[in-house]
Amino acid sequence: MKIPVMFYVALTTIMLLTVTIMVSMDMPFNWVFYLTCLGQLMVAVMVYKVLTDNYTTEKTFSDFYEDHPIGGQQIN
Repeated sequence: MKIPVMFYVALTTIMLLTVTIMVSMDMPFNWVFYLTCLGQLMVAVMVYKVLTDNYTTEKTFSDFYEDHPIGGQQIN
């Protein structure tokens, strides 16, 4: 079973937000240190998974942004 790439992104984000919260709550240094090291490893794995994902699309730069499509309009 293939794990979706967004799972790695979400897991890494939650992990690093947890580290940030732990720092602001003045948790013990060793917990923060080891979770920061783990978070850095997770960032490296996440970047590898995102860059090697077999994702294709039909969109081109002429489609502009998805939230504001301009189609065949000319920009002056």
